[in-house]
Amino acid sequence: MSAAADEPAPTITAVLHPDIIHTQILTRLDGPTLASASCASAHLHQLTSDEHLWRNISIATWPSITHPKIQSLISSFPHRHRSLYSDSFPLLTTRLLTERTAPAIDRMLELVSAVDLFYEGKPILTRVVESECDSGWFHGSPFRIDMLESKEAVTVPTIAHPGSDEAFKNDLERNLTLSWILIDPSRRKSANLSSSRPVFVRRRWTTGDVQVRFATVLRMDEDTEIQCRITVACGLKEGGDEVDVREMSMHLEDMDGKNLCGEYGLAVLAAAVEFGERRKGRDGEEKERYDAYLERRRERRSVKDRRERLLDLVFIGVSVSVFVSFWGFVLFW
Repeated sequence: MSAAADEPAPTITAVLHPDIIHTQILTRLDGPTLASASCASAHLHQLTSDEHLWRNISIATWPSITHPKIQSLISSFPHRHRSLYSDSFPLLTTRLLTERTAPAIDRMLELVSAVDLFYEGKPILTRVVESECDSGWFHGSPFRIDMLESKEAVTVPTIAHPGSDEAFKNDLERNLTLSWILIDPSRRKSANLSSSRPVFVRRRWTTGDVQVRFATVLRMDEDTEIQCRITVACGLKEGGDEVDVREMSMHLEDMDGKNLCGEYGLAVLAAAVEFGERRKGRDGEEKERYDAYLERRRERRSVKDRRERLLDLVFIGVSVSVFVSFWGFVLFW
C-alpha cells in the first residue's frame, strides 16, 4: 500500500480559501447550523466566531434588537451577538433551585424586553420596553410587563380577517409566532421567555378579541411551577376589515392561578436567565409541556379540594359532637 493511500483526504477548510468559506458558505447558514459548524474543527470554530456573522443572523431572527438600547446592551455581552443568540434562541427548559432565587434578585434593577411578533414567519410588530425594578411599588404590585400602552391598538395590514370568528382563531393559532427576549443588564445575559408557537387560543366574548397565549413553565422544585404567560389579543378594527393587535403582555402566576408579586417575579426571572437550561426542542414540544403542566395543576387543585372537603367534614363532625355534648350536659345535668 502506498504512502499516499494512507494520507487522510483534505478537508474543505484546507482546500478552500478562508475568504471563500466566510463569504460564500458561512453567510448562507442559519444560527443552529453555524453553531454546529463551529464544533467541527478548530479552524471552523475560528471562522464562525466572526461577530458580523452572528450579528446578521441575530437581526434576521429578531428585528427588535436593532434598537439602540438593545445594541448597547449586546455590546457588553461576553461574545456580543453570539452570546445573545446562544442565550435566547434555544427553548428555555428551566429547572430552578429555590435557594438560588434569593441572591439572584440582589442586582436586578432593570429588565429590558425585546419582543417580535410574526405572522407566517414575517415580522409584523416589534417593541422594546425598559422596566425599572428597584422601586417598592414594583416589588409590591403584581408582576406584569405591557408592550402596548393602555387602549393602544396597532393595525396589522398583513393579517386579513378570514370572515368567521372560528376561521380567524384557527388562522392565528396556525400562523402567529412570538419571541420575547428578556435581558438582564446586570448579568449581561438574556433568555427567551416565550414559546415560539401558541399553546392556547380562545375568543374573549366580552370584547370579541381573540386571545393567543404563549407560555413557558418554570419549575422551581418538585412541587412548585411558575407559568410565564404571554397574551396577545387581536381583533377586527372598528369600521373595517383590518386586524388590530390590542394587547401584548406578560405576567407570572403560580399553580393556584395567583399572580406573582414583582419581588418574587424578579427572583424567578433572574434565576431563569442565570441558571435556566437551554436546548433545542422538537416541533410541538412546547404545547405538550404546557398541556402536561395544566394537567398537573388540575391534579393539584383536585387534591386541594378533596383536602378542604375532608377538613370541612371534620369540622362539621366536631361541631356536631360539641353541640350534642353541650346539650346533653345541659339537659341531663
